Amino acid sequence: MIDSSESLCFRYRLGNVCPAGHDQMSEIRAPITGNVWKILVAEGDAVAVDDVVAILESMKLEIPVESEQAGTVGRVLCAPDDVVTEGDVMFELA
Repeated sequence: MIDSSESLCFRYRLGNVCPAGHDQMSEIRAPITGNVWKILVAEGDAVAVDDVVAILESMKLEIPVESEQAGTVGRVLCAPDDVVTEGDVMFELA
């Protein structure tokens, strides 16, 4: 049996949102180790809660990376074919 903290639902598990007062910048982190397959947003794009911003590939599975906060993409810190590990910052939201 899979513990709920280890399930494929990574919402809030990694603490993707920076603490308040940290330059008002939020981070979107990789929920799992994998290869960046697709980036679906660019710097300056507006995102809403639950918008898919990237797709990771891990063990032949496509894993969506979702925004947990609304905002504007300030920086894209990864590119297709990059390898990210769980918890790596992929995007910064302003």
